[in-house]
Amino acid sequence: MPGTDPKDATAIVAGELPELPHVPELPARGAGADIIGRTAALLTGLPVDLQPSGWRLTSRPGIDLHRAASYLLQDLDVLQEALEGHDGPVKVAVAGPWTLAASLQLPRGEPVLSDRGAVRDLQQALAEGVAQHLRDVQSRLPGCEVVLQLDEPGLLSVLQGRVPSFSGARTVRPVADNDAVVVLEQMVGTAARARVPVVVHSCAADVPVGMLVRAGVAGVSLDLTLVREELDDALGEAIESGVVLLAGVVPAAGGELSDAATTVGPVRRLWSRLGLPAETMASGVVVTPTCGMAGASPGHAVRALRLAREAARTLADG
Repeated sequence: MPGTDPKDATAIVAGELPELPHVPELPARGAGADIIGRTAALLTGLPVDLQPSGWRLTSRPGIDLHRAASYLLQDLDVLQEALEGHDGPVKVAVAGPWTLAASLQLPRGEPVLSDRGAVRDLQQALAEGVAQHLRDVQSRLPGCEVVLQLDEPGLLSVLQGRVPSFSGARTVRPVADNDAVVVLEQMVGTAARARVPVVVHSCAADVPVGMLVRAGVAGVSLDLTLVREELDDALGEAIESGVVLLAGVVPAAGGELSDAATTVGPVRRLWSRLGLPAETMASGVVVTPTCGMAGASPGHAVRALRLAREAARTLADG
């Protein structure tokens, strides 16, 4: 979300999305409010520090990590107050394990992704930290059903070997699909033990839907306006297996907002191509912005969330 005030952002989310509120991320606050810094604050036993080149593993926690943890605690305090008495779902988001491995650096500067042992350590620290985070949210909102979103904007770069080395002179070797699935499965299992379903989000045009389904996710969140028809078969199999589609169809960071019926056009066209019954859209789709809205104006963000809710009602009405 745009802005720097968590109370304002949370009030907007709670007011515009009462059926599925979430913990807003406000990266405009600075270092530690970004998705990588916020998630790094959850890591168990792996302190990080912020360098000019990015977040880096270090021997002891520094001021940047303390700031990131403080931001997150403040956000949860605000959410707890705003959602008192709420008994529906609520979504929390962290960076997914592969995006985190591609974004965090080893002490010498290379991506964590370049060291298999470091990747294993990071995955374990993330799983333990996320488990504690979920317990914290559940204790604060005892009547709510928590949903965990893994943000994986870097997943395709990891799979395709496009993550640069520290010098930029080479790239880290690609991660095999099966290895990627195993790590994602472990995160899904961590959440399952807390009775929390997992959604994976990516704004890429070629989201590896089949891989995410193999990992056991409950939902796939993507920019449906970018997705090519070549993904129809994978999406169809996912939807028919019960995976929820979080369909990004509302312009996130600018552009003209259409009416609700026009906005859900990509969903209806997908359903038509797949030959799925129209009445299943209401239960199989969550309407969302196409991606993050940190770059949008505050007014656009409010209108976009409002339109997402109106568009969802349009699908429900048939």
